[in-house]
Amino acid sequence: QVRLIESGGGRVQAGGSLRLSCAASTRAFDSYVMGWFRQAPGQEREFVAVINWNGDDTHYADAVKGRFTISRDNTRNTVYLQMGSLRVEDSAVYYCAADRGPFFDAQTANDTRDYDYWGQGTQVTVSS
Repeated sequence: QVRLIESGGGRVQAGGSLRLSCAASTRAFDSYVMGWFRQAPGQEREFVAVINWNGDDTHYADAVKGRFTISRDNTRNTVYLQMGSLRVEDSAVYYCAADRGPFFDAQTANDTRDYDYWGQGTQVTVSS
């Protein structure tokens, strides 16, 4: 069992930045693909970004491409989501997820069923 704990959410004005972190409780962190998803009220959970085991391959949803950056530090068992140029429509609960990797398929990485473990989520609210 892998426990994932997100942090870093909060309230920010449109145009601002936030960095989310997700700490994993596993010694095999570098064997997992890590993803970020988000869910707004009344909406389905949607894919945001994914990163492979060593960070040299990433993939983003079109809605965040060029504004968000996913990265990981395997020495700290942590994956990050740096969010910039935030918009009101980025407001959601953000979840990190782990998939027994070490590689992802960009065609299926946006599918929640691909992931084995989920965090509890952290709220991001962007105000105008």
